[in-house]
Amino acid sequence: MIGGDLTEKSLRLHLEGLAGVDAVGLEQRAAALGTRSIKTTSKAWALDTIIELIDLTTLEGADTPGKVRSLVAKAVNPDPSDATTPRVAAVCVYGDMVPHAVSALGGAWSGGTDSGINVAAVATAFPSGRASLAVKIADTSEAVASGADEIDMVIDRGAFLSGNFGLVFDQIVAVKEACRRSDGSFAHLKVILETGELNTYDNVRRASWLAILAGGDFIKTSTGKVSPAATLPVTLLMLEVVRDWHRLTGERIGVKPAGGIRTSKDAIKYLVTVAETVGEEWLTPHLFRFGASSLLNDVLLQRQKMTTGRYSGPDYVTMD
Repeated sequence: MIGGDLTEKSLRLHLEGLAGVDAVGLEQRAAALGTRSIKTTSKAWALDTIIELIDLTTLEGADTPGKVRSLVAKAVNPDPSDATTPRVAAVCVYGDMVPHAVSALGGAWSGGTDSGINVAAVATAFPSGRASLAVKIADTSEAVASGADEIDMVIDRGAFLSGNFGLVFDQIVAVKEACRRSDGSFAHLKVILETGELNTYDNVRRASWLAILAGGDFIKTSTGKVSPAATLPVTLLMLEVVRDWHRLTGERIGVKPAGGIRTSKDAIKYLVTVAETVGEEWLTPHLFRFGASSLLNDVLLQRQKMTTGRYSGPDYVTMD
């Protein structure tokens, strides 16, 4: 597969030849990692790290430019009462909201340099993925031209579940090419597997390999619109694929669990799982993200508790 000519036959042989997932073992390991206790200074570090890894997200049909500007203000200054609070990694919006996010970020926008806050755009007929390839490419190209630093695309789950792996592969390749900017650089491509619709751990493993082989920079669990969204066992499995890919090629691929991660306690479990599976070097915005909207509020309340010794009420943070 690696370094050879990829054909529909070789792709199918590889994906269908992957070893089956030991579901019991996977879930037991995820449960064990979730019991690790982090206290005091380590917890303070963990809370700040979680903030730095968040894609602060609004993906609603009722989104407005004003709501996006409010989201950006929170991304830039999550806790106005504490100037030491780090900024989030990115704001994630629909493609038509990208210009508003870029404008609101101003000098805080990374502008393709990854030195500030990125703008991520969902594309390719998110969340269903039910559109022609031409529409998906146009959706992506428009978002990139508007300033999107990252594209979160959804795979065609129907094609994947029908065994049409080549079609899914070719679409990811085409969308990756549509991420090319006018200067020849590329917006980062996050490939959403929508694991809640893939039904089995074996399918999650196959889809993860397929997305990486097709050129995805990140593999992402979910749109957040389907239940279950991110789970610890599924994220662990995807991290194992990323680990195996790195051992084979030396290339580092990112992972993004999204949807359903609402508390700092849960997010810390993911940090532990990342550190124990692929190593602490993955705990950087270039290689790991949380897709979340409400998680940031809980983390901010936990930070305030560590600073003041008491819990603040929910009105001490903005409830977007």
